[in-house]
Amino acid sequence: MSYRKVNYEDVEQVSSAMHFLSDPLETEQVGVTIARCDPGWNSQPHDHTDNDHEEVYVLIEGAATVVVDDEPVEMEAGDALWIPPASTRQIRNGETESAFVLVSAPGLDTDDGGDGEWLLSGFAG
Repeated sequence: MSYRKVNYEDVEQVSSAMHFLSDPLETEQVGVTIARCDPGWNSQPHDHTDNDHEEVYVLIEGAATVVVDDEPVEMEAGDALWIPPASTRQIRNGETESAFVLVSAPGLDTDDGGDGEWLLSGFAG
């Protein structure tokens, strides 16, 4: 089979919002998470300095604020936000449910003469 399929609702929810899809999809180079955020839900502030993952947050439903390095970024359905690895990020949901697709990928190995291979250690999804 040349593909893998999973419904995020069949994946155990973590932190009362997140459905991590990388393991059930057996991805090797990209992390995908669906976040269905209840009214008033906040994620934990975090960064990806240790694993050098950049992320893209795509809001597909509702409205929310993503705080990046203490700067609130207001988002509405259809907005996409790129966040570099070292930046601290936190989702702060408003008064209605929202839904995000979160995509992360490790940096390319270009240190010490690397050939641009994906760094997979610490892959968070």
